[in-house]
Amino acid sequence: MCIFTGDFQIKIDAKGRFVLPSAFLEQAESEGGRTFVIKKDIYEKCLILYTQSSWRERAEAVKARLNPFNRQHNSFLREFFKDTAEAALDSNNRLLVPKRLAEEVSLEKDIIVIGLGDKIELWSEEVFNNSRVSPQEFAAMAQELLGGDLN
Repeated sequence: MCIFTGDFQIKIDAKGRFVLPSAFLEQAESEGGRTFVIKKDIYEKCLILYTQSSWRERAEAVKARLNPFNRQHNSFLREFFKDTAEAALDSNNRLLVPKRLAEEVSLEKDIIVIGLGDKIELWSEEVFNNSRVSPQEFAAMAQELLGGDLN
């Protein structure tokens, strides 16, 4: 399983393509993949990039917890799988972000790409900078969620 780490400031071109950072590329290729799933995040104004194997695991885990014959579960499944697209790296290691998804999260010229374990977040630089928590807020979250034992 890939463990993506690090953050990168990247330019996205007028066609909606960006070069995947080499550290992330090596991780993804180690799993034999050059095709990803891009999904709009449920909670944040960003996109999530999954390797095919990571997406498959996540999708199967969600489906295993729900009954498609239950109306509410079926509605959730529909919402979970919408705003999703496949994207393959081209010969220059660029990924094309579908225009409809880019517009949903305001991806334009400058983006922030963040490794977050088994997934990669794609943020508009402006949206990302406006949504960050302060170091004090982060310390408070660490204390509350982890008992402050991060080291």
